[in-house]
Parts: sequence; C-alpha cells; structure tokens
Amino acid sequence: MRSIAKTLACAVLCVGGMSAPSEAADIRLHYLRQEVEQPPTLSNLEPVPTDEGRAGAELALEDNATTGTFMGQTWTLQSTHVAVDGDFTAAVREALKTTDLLVLDAPVDDVLAAADLPEAQDALLFNTAAPERALRDEACRANVLHTLPSRAMLTDALMQFFVARRWTAIVMIEGTKPGDLALGESYRDSAAKFGQSVRRTQSWEDSGDLRRNASQEVPIFTQGLGKYDVLVVADELNDFARYIPYNTWMPRPVAGSEGLRPSAWSPVVEQWGAAQLQSRFEDAAGRQMRDRDYAAWAAVRAVGEAVTRTGASSAPELRAYMLGDSFELAGFKGRPLTFRPWNGQLRQTIPLTHRGSVVANAPIEGFLHPKTELDTLGLDAPESRCTAFGK
Repeated sequence: MRSIAKTLACAVLCVGGMSAPSEAADIRLHYLRQEVEQPPTLSNLEPVPTDEGRAGAELALEDNATTGTFMGQTWTLQSTHVAVDGDFTAAVREALKTTDLLVLDAPVDDVLAAADLPEAQDALLFNTAAPERALRDEACRANVLHTLPSRAMLTDALMQFFVARRWTAIVMIEGTKPGDLALGESYRDSAAKFGQSVRRTQSWEDSGDLRRNASQEVPIFTQGLGKYDVLVVADELNDFARYIPYNTWMPRPVAGSEGLRPSAWSPVVEQWGAAQLQSRFEDAAGRQMRDRDYAAWAAVRAVGEAVTRTGASSAPELRAYMLGDSFELAGFKGRPLTFRPWNGQLRQTIPLTHRGSVVANAPIEGFLHPKTELDTLGLDAPESRCTAFGK
C-alpha cells in the first residue's frame, strides 16, 4: 500500500512542464520551532505531538527529494527546537548562516522578530503556526509567506456555511484565554462580513470538572442563550468545547471549536488524493496529520514546486515565482493552491468537518468573487492594509 501511495504522490508531483536546472542544485531548508508553554486543559485525550509541524516538513522533503532525484537536486532539512525560555531570534540568526529558506513554527511576536532581522531581509520565511490577522494585514512583512490559514479564513468559512443553510440566529460561548478572545472576535467580524451577527455571547469561566459534571453544568449555562439556530464555541485549545455537544439546553447544532469545525486539514478528508497523503503521513509519523503539519508540508512543497519549475534556488527568485501567476501547488484540497500577491497568504479551501466526515468545503457555492472564490475567505485585496508587498 505504501509503495502505491508513493507512486501516486510522485505522479502528482512530477507531472507538468518542469524546467530542469542548468546544474545540480543543493537546496537547504531549516525548520525552527519555538516551544510554548501551554496552559493546563480539562482533557488529556489529545496531547499535542512533540513533532507537530516538523513531521509535515519532513514528509514534504521526502516528496521534494522524490522529484529532485530526476532533476539533479539535493534536498536537506535541518531542524531546531527552541526551549520555552530560549532565544528564538538567535536560533534564526544561526540558521540564516546556512540557508535563506526558513520554516517557522512560532508565535506571532517571534515571527515578526525573525522577519525584521537585518540578515533576514533577502530570506524567505514561512509562517506555519501563527493565525493572527495582523500578520496578513498592517503588520505584514514582505519576506514572510503564510501557509497556515488565518483565523479569518477559518471563521469566514463557517459563516459562509451558516448563510447557505440560513442559520441566522447565532449565539456563542467564548473562552477567557487570549486565543479564545481573538477567535471570538474573528467570528463576530466574519458574521458581520456576511450580513450576520452573533446575537448573544456568554463567557465560559473554568468551573469544576466537566469530565464528570458536563451533563449538569452545561444545560444550566446554556439556558440563558435563549432560542437560536446554531451555537458557536470559541475555544482555541479545544479545552471545554468537547463537552458542549449534546449537553446544551436547546437541541441545536454546535460548531466552531467542536462539532462542525473549520480547519486547515482534517484526518477525515479523503478526496483529491488526500487519502494517500494521510496514509503516507501516518506511516512516517505514526499519527494523524494536524493543521500545523499540513502548513509545514505546504511550505516545503511550495519551495519544491518553485525550484522544479524555475531551476532557481535562491530565496528572492523563488519568492518572485511563488507570488506570480504561474505558481500552483497541488495541495490535495480540490483546487490548486496559490499565494495572494498582496500579503503572502496561501489561498486554500477550508474543510468543514465533524469527527467522522467532511460536511462541506469552503468557499461554499454561491459566494462569488471577480478573481477566485478562494479570496472570499480571509482578507481580500481591498480589505488588506498590507503595503509591504507593493500591491
């Protein structure tokens, strides 16, 4: 099975008019992860893998090397994990001594600090972990491309589904952690973007052990939400959200951080060759692919595609090609993936899934755009305050 999957992957990666480099190319990438101390959560059923992100980059490197064998390319990937109290900027400086192609798995402040280094101005940095809108908006950097969807792309996807289903009475439970508050704000912005509104929001304060008391606490808590069509949960770590479905006072669908979830990737995506990607990842990593794995995979594969098509290997040449009209990445998501030339965000479909299957893929049919419907998700060019890309 694995050999068949590899053959299919090679077929996807190797088709098309490739431009062979004039001489053998040695392409080096460096994956850097800033470890972040996570707050305690109610459940330990889904611990964060220690190789999250890196495993996706390593699989993509294997994909690149498969094609590179026939193109005179040599691919290497170095990995650095910076401790919670470590100096991420120093690690970036060290990495830039050997390559100008970096894959960053780090919070927004660390991404900005890395991008602003003098040594990094002609480098190409991929953001695979920070979903903040500002990175694609007023705080954008010309040397940073984003393969992780922004929060806005995810929340827009869910709101499009609500509009299509005519679920207009929307209420929300919002956690109190910074990520929860940012996610809740993004849901409110997305609702307004598509002519909706979140009618009522209740703040979830940590109270008791939901593993034992959810059936008693959640109905009482949600009774105050009144009548509604759908309940959105803004809980970025999926801490308390998992205990909300089937415990609400009103028998209504739950969405957001639990129930119907928007994500960059999901283990239940099977179409468009995704099952083969899932299988190869599970063989290599011993677990299912997660959002940051996919984002890192897409970053390394984007480099591979650009190198193969252009024969170039320097960051400025590759960046110029990736932001151009000729670049496309087969991302196993139903449509070719391309970068937005005004802020460096990778356009991509967003699967809306529950734990068992795909319900829909956004953009939802009927949401039109003069260039591509993918630009209905997240910041479109007229909305973006990013000026670093000169668009």
